[in-house]
Amino acid sequence: MDEIFLTIILILVVLIPTAFCIWLVYILYSIPAKSGQKKLGIFLSSIVGLFFIYIAVSMIFEDELFSKNEAENLLAEQNITLNNDFELLENKSMSAIGDYYHTFTLKITAEDKIKIINEIKSSKNFNLDSKIENYFDNREDYYNGPKRIKNYETEKQFVRELFEPQGKGNAPTWRKIEVDKNENTLTFEDIAE
Repeated sequence: MDEIFLTIILILVVLIPTAFCIWLVYILYSIPAKSGQKKLGIFLSSIVGLFFIYIAVSMIFEDELFSKNEAENLLAEQNITLNNDFELLENKSMSAIGDYYHTFTLKITAEDKIKIINEIKSSKNFNLDSKIENYFDNREDYYNGPKRIKNYETEKQFVRELFEPQGKGNAPTWRKIEVDKNENTLTFEDIAE
C-alpha cells in the first residue's frame, strides 16, 4: 500500500510541473500567434522553454555540476579554508520529501590537513572525551537555540560539526567536516531531515 501511494506521489511530482511547463510554453506561443505576432510567440515560448530546460538539467546533473568553488564556500561556513589546490574525489547528494543529504570528499595537501587539524585541536570547545554526543540524540533544543559548533577527535578522524536550529517546523542545518588521520582526505556532510 505504501509503495503504491509513494509511486502515485512521485508521478504527480513529475507530471504536474511538467504539464505546467508545457502549458505555459504553449500559452506564451499561442496568444501572440493568434494576434498576428507569431515571431513574438516563438521568442517568448523559446525563452521560457529554455529556462525550464536549464532548471531541469541543473536538478538532474546537480552532482556533476558541483564545483570546487562551491566546496570552498561550504567549508568557509565553518571557518575552514584551504590554502593549496585540492581534488574533488567524490560528490553525492540525495533528496526525498522532507530530507536532503549531500556529501563530498576532497583530496587535500598535507599542509592543509595539518592546518585544519591544528585549528580543530586548538578550538575552545575541542572535546577529548571518548563519548561524543550526537546532536540528533539531544533534541531538547533541536528547533530553537543558538548555532553550535563541536570540535572533537575520533579514532580515525578529526571532526568539526555545525548545528544550527531553524525554528519549529524547519529542518535544522547540520554539517559535518571530517579530516582523516591516515589519508589526506576531507569529507563534508550536509544533512537536513
